[in-house]
Amino acid sequence: MSVQPPNAERQIWIFTHMLRVREFEERVKRTFTEHPGVIRGHTHLADGAEASIVGTLSHFRAGDAALATYRCHGYPLVLGSDPKAMMAEIYGRADGLCKGLGGSMHLTDVKRGFLGTSGIVGAGIPHAAGAAWAAQIRGKGEVVFCFFGDGASKQGAFHETLNIASLWKLPVIFVMENNGYNVVTTTAQEDANAANGEPLAIKAKAYAMPGVTVDGADPLAVHATVGAAVERARAGGGPTLVESKVYRLSAHGNIIAPPGVPLHYPEHEAITVFGKREEYEAALRGDPVPRFRATLVKSGVLSGAKADELAAQVAKEMDTAVSFAVKSPFPKLESALDNVYA
Repeated sequence: MSVQPPNAERQIWIFTHMLRVREFEERVKRTFTEHPGVIRGHTHLADGAEASIVGTLSHFRAGDAALATYRCHGYPLVLGSDPKAMMAEIYGRADGLCKGLGGSMHLTDVKRGFLGTSGIVGAGIPHAAGAAWAAQIRGKGEVVFCFFGDGASKQGAFHETLNIASLWKLPVIFVMENNGYNVVTTTAQEDANAANGEPLAIKAKAYAMPGVTVDGADPLAVHATVGAAVERARAGGGPTLVESKVYRLSAHGNIIAPPGVPLHYPEHEAITVFGKREEYEAALRGDPVPRFRATLVKSGVLSGAKADELAAQVAKEMDTAVSFAVKSPFPKLESALDNVYA
């Protein structure tokens, strides 16, 4: 299926949301070093995957649903969640999306179709099939976007779910964001397909569904590739596995430090574990946010001045989110069991 490229207005929308995802996560990252103790527990950033996130969700429409991994800040932001409530949630405050009880790895905004995330690798994959089955029963052409990392493709839940989704022709798009690393090992060290030089999308063949690989740093390529999968799913053709190749620009996650030592983000594993500084610096040069900015300016869709203006507006928006979160109260102790059921 051929998908019409997004018009100029939509390209600017994509760029703006890429900026918003990046600026939001930059505030989260900065908090660890400048305000130790404000964010408790683990936080995982998706900087480098903005084009994949926004390019995919540019096809989201009312009634659709999305699920993601614990590296989850960008998805609800694109779907319309309030960045103030998102930041408050990450700060563990009562005004957060989940009243401060979920934190960074468990963002949920059901009203906007974001059905949630989990700290368990691959946990959202079977949930996405369930949501897609419900969508199929409703018969309104709704689809489900299921995001996960390359590591999740080694989980039993991945294989079991792709099998049943293909059998039942469920309207779900499985988006595997392959960032090349599984914490402190490379994908090739853990995946036979990758070690063989094969794209991970080849796994789709075992379940009789299309498997495609796309440059996840190019939002227009992602838009076209995912768009074809979405059209197929809406028409009743069933699921597709999309391998979106990205490069995570931050380390796997923050370091949980001993008392008195600030939480912080270390350097990327390419440097600290494998000594591949040149690889990492090349990835920085291919950063999808400035790369897409340059594309839009060169094509005349956006002027440099307008791009700078958008960046300033987004920065102000995220500064406001931080100010709101800091002022938000902590949840009351007596609310701890409000949403716990026996």
